[in-house]
Amino acid sequence: YSPTGRVFQVEYAGKAVENSGAVIGVRCRDGVVLGVEKLIHNKMLVTSSYRRIFTTSNNSGVVIGGLLPDGRQLVTRAREEASSYKSNFGIPIPGKVLSQRIALFTHAYTEYWHLRPFGVSCCLAVYDEVNGPQLYCVEPSGECLRYHAIAVGKNAQQARVQLEKLNFETLTCKEAAIKIAEII
Repeated sequence: YSPTGRVFQVEYAGKAVENSGAVIGVRCRDGVVLGVEKLIHNKMLVTSSYRRIFTTSNNSGVVIGGLLPDGRQLVTRAREEASSYKSNFGIPIPGKVLSQRIALFTHAYTEYWHLRPFGVSCCLAVYDEVNGPQLYCVEPSGECLRYHAIAVGKNAQQARVQLEKLNFETLTCKEAAIKIAEII
């Protein structure tokens, strides 16, 4: 902790996210489109081993920006939460519930001196029958917000400027995929 009350480890985790490849999510009229910039750090890397988009259940998916091992731990937690909810209640987990549970798990790692905050921002795309398509972003601090569109990682500010120009009420997934490809 600093004398002003800031937690430096959380700020360092945010820097890890800023240094990763761009991650963009857009909620459209008919679904959610997620896109990532695949940074290849080594020419000998097998590109299929560097995945940053994951399926967590039949109705949800996660894209991660930041440290890949930290992101995989959050993906595993999201899968466990979705599976547990489905077995307990018999319906797929709502987006709000899944995002809040991941946010609480992430936040818990910022509270104790013996744990390191996750160096990852994860964007959750969820579809349910009540609310339709939803897009959430969980920050390294544990903050969770719902978005029409979000960009994290390198050049996130420029990507957000491009995303603000879109009309999300009329945008289809096909159009959004093309737009995300242009931005990345």
